[in-house]
Amino acid sequence: MNTVAIIDYGMGNLHSVAKALEHVPGDHNVVVTSDPKQILAADRVVLPGVGAMRDCMGELKRLKLDVVVKQVADSGRPLLGVCVGMQAMMERSAENDGVECLGIFSGTVEPFGNDLLDPVKDEHLKVPHMGWNQVDQTMPHPLWKDIMPDSRFYFVHSYFVQPSGPEPVAGSVVYGFPIVAAIAKENIFAVQFHPEKSAQAGLQLYANFVAWDGQ
Repeated sequence: MNTVAIIDYGMGNLHSVAKALEHVPGDHNVVVTSDPKQILAADRVVLPGVGAMRDCMGELKRLKLDVVVKQVADSGRPLLGVCVGMQAMMERSAENDGVECLGIFSGTVEPFGNDLLDPVKDEHLKVPHMGWNQVDQTMPHPLWKDIMPDSRFYFVHSYFVQPSGPEPVAGSVVYGFPIVAAIAKENIFAVQFHPEKSAQAGLQLYANFVAWDGQ
């Protein structure tokens, strides 16, 4: 039986993520843990996250899980980042006056700002970006298997990922302007939205992750 480890550093929607992963088909066991040995022994690892980046990175470093996440990223085993877990994989976030992140992907995390406009309706858009939005699958990937193009996923975020180049962008969404919804390289996939809150499309993505060998 394969083990999926959800990293517990006190900053994620852990119960909902675990329940969603337990619900999808496959011969797998889901564990929520902050034990580095358990995480490093797992077949697949999920880095969830909600809240402020300063607190997120502070807890990861306090528990020495920042090193563990980087080891998983370098191991070839499937690693999935969710919401702030995706943002934490960048080099630096502008949140909280600037926070150094994990540096798994090149690029930064930037704020939407206060003057976000809908270019079609010429109306101000609320921040955070909260609710359902269509995701454009910008590269083929095993985690998009059996998910229809332009499927809707659930977002809650005030900051967005800005990679150094277009290469890792696996999905995009429009909220005032095009922003990154998913990034990928080798054994790593990360999403800005919450699959556990995204109905059937989100469950399919989790099912795809459970089946994915990281190639």
